[in-house]
Amino acid sequence: MSFSDSDSSSVGGTNEYKNFRQTSRDRLLFEMLGAANTENSKPWRVLIMDKVTVKVMSHSCKMADITDQGVSLVEDLFRRRQPLPSLDAIYFIQPSKENVVMFLSDMSGREPLYKKAFVFFSSPVPREFVNHIKCDTSVLPRIGALREMNLEYFPIDSQAFITDHDRALDDLFVESENSRRFDNCLNTMATRIATVFASLKEFPFVRYRASKALEDPTAASLRELVPTKLAAAVWNCISKYKSTIPNYPQSETCELLILDRSIDQIAPVIHEWTYDAMCRDLLEMEGNKYIYEVSSKTGGDPDKREALLEDTDPVWLELRHAHIADASERLHEKMTTFASKNRAAQIHQTARDGGEISTRDLQKMVQALPQYTEQVEKITLHVEIAGKINTLIRELGLRELGQLEQDLVFGDAGAKDVINFLRTNQNASPENKLRLLMIYASVYPEKFEDDKAAKIMQLAKLTAEDMTVVKNMRLLAGSDSKKATSAHSFSLKFNAQKTKQATRKDRTGEEETWQLFRFYPMIEELIENLCKGELSKNEYSCMNEPSPSTTKPAVPRGSTQSATSQTSQSAGGPKSMRSRRTANWARSSISDDGYGSDSILKAATLDFKKMGQRVFVFIIGGATRSELRVCHKLTAKLRREVVLGCSTLDDPPQYIMKLKRLSEPEPPVEAPKFF
Repeated sequence: MSFSDSDSSSVGGTNEYKNFRQTSRDRLLFEMLGAANTENSKPWRVLIMDKVTVKVMSHSCKMADITDQGVSLVEDLFRRRQPLPSLDAIYFIQPSKENVVMFLSDMSGREPLYKKAFVFFSSPVPREFVNHIKCDTSVLPRIGALREMNLEYFPIDSQAFITDHDRALDDLFVESENSRRFDNCLNTMATRIATVFASLKEFPFVRYRASKALEDPTAASLRELVPTKLAAAVWNCISKYKSTIPNYPQSETCELLILDRSIDQIAPVIHEWTYDAMCRDLLEMEGNKYIYEVSSKTGGDPDKREALLEDTDPVWLELRHAHIADASERLHEKMTTFASKNRAAQIHQTARDGGEISTRDLQKMVQALPQYTEQVEKITLHVEIAGKINTLIRELGLRELGQLEQDLVFGDAGAKDVINFLRTNQNASPENKLRLLMIYASVYPEKFEDDKAAKIMQLAKLTAEDMTVVKNMRLLAGSDSKKATSAHSFSLKFNAQKTKQATRKDRTGEEETWQLFRFYPMIEELIENLCKGELSKNEYSCMNEPSPSTTKPAVPRGSTQSATSQTSQSAGGPKSMRSRRTANWARSSISDDGYGSDSILKAATLDFKKMGQRVFVFIIGGATRSELRVCHKLTAKLRREVVLGCSTLDDPPQYIMKLKRLSEPEPPVEAPKFF
């Protein structure tokens, strides 16, 4: 029996570097589930989890992975369970009083539910809970392990995680501040963020967006201090790891930048034109699940099928961050090349043209048929999805709207353009008009002062409830009187001499893209400045600021040259401003069989050993698809793995609903429900 923290962060060799999501998965499968594999243990075990840890597990592992580790049954801690005294049990639970009491109830007395218990806590366990367990003499001999896994976050991508705080805006930024809800949300969020660094055995510089009101703390509202308070709570958790986790780094190994949603209120609502974002924005998807119809073989009603758009699909992995027009072109190329070079496809076409098929050709076709069928189905599915999206773009008139959105952000359009659009596009959906006005309010906040908001609402034919969303954007921005005007903030200060304003500038040094691919989220600029050491210390403070003598550039793993200098050298001399050309950062070559996406799965894992220190960015209040795309883009560009953390990953309708809730009364507290 062991009363200790888990002492390894990866499996397969101490020198093997794994990406963020892979490390999380391996720790759960091998370090936790594999720990119960002893000489005297039975080949099958029971896995018991609570409502939080079951989400942690499902975000990292599939059921087949768990079964491969000898788990025959997965149970809910708070459901009545059948006694299985011949089997060992693995408990993966939060360190709460209720969970500890339930565990002791299972394993105490003369007839415990299981033979032996291996207990893993998802975050640091209070000493009094450990003592409580030790005091039960009937349970103590039945414990095979008692450890802190320190893994209580939810990976949603190879480079992203959430803390699963769907009501973070309500709890932290609501107008009627509730200190109990505020503290509970903030402390849980900090604990979950900290377990990311415990899992990866990384010790970060903790940087955060400082409140402008810190010079006069009495003038700062609680919501203005959210990043500051979260950074302090995360630092408090992480600093304890140095003495409690074996082999934990004693000096900084990476960067953490904590932001809130006020840094960029345009990114959550502007139309993002990538394949991934358009799928979420325009199609009725359930998480990653896309439901579609295929013709029935019996001639009846169409059959419904489900497809998961996730990393295991090589076509999705290749195209998800490409512009929808680019994705459509590449899918057409892929289908054409596949049909011309795949053996089964060629024979099939010969048969359709009335040609004779030899016995040898028929044999080759049968041999290639399984792969042919799978590949055709994958490509055909994505061709159908892209076609459906392009149809919706035309029907909803999104190109004109998207152009206006981009022009507003970059200062190429003003009030007259917005008014003209609203007058000439009366049939535009209320949601799209609201999103346009939210962007308009971010660029021209003075246009919503006094009775101006009512006039705009009347012109757009929106309800007062809709316009509440625009009003609530100010809650995230903080005290206008104290905050300096910047491109990042939603401030009432403006330049009266300027007829057109902008919150973005065209970025130099990059080859660009499609007409509606001009927009970039603010975190792209912030991450690049962080990696260059150019992040403003006045706007972004550090809990453990390095001294000038110890400040070093990020050194690639296995190399003596900094990632920043490599990027600078590759960047070369001056570059032209953005031109509207096809994007090439997302392109990949097509293999001879016409199905090049399979190689993408192998190429997706970059040579991390040659990369610099990791960069973590956490956004309080939710992140967006465009911000996730930027993290992947900058990982390749800066040669540093950029990991995005957030309370939730929101699509525009979800974000709008959350902003609308900020004015609503607090919902009644319900008793916890367990499935």
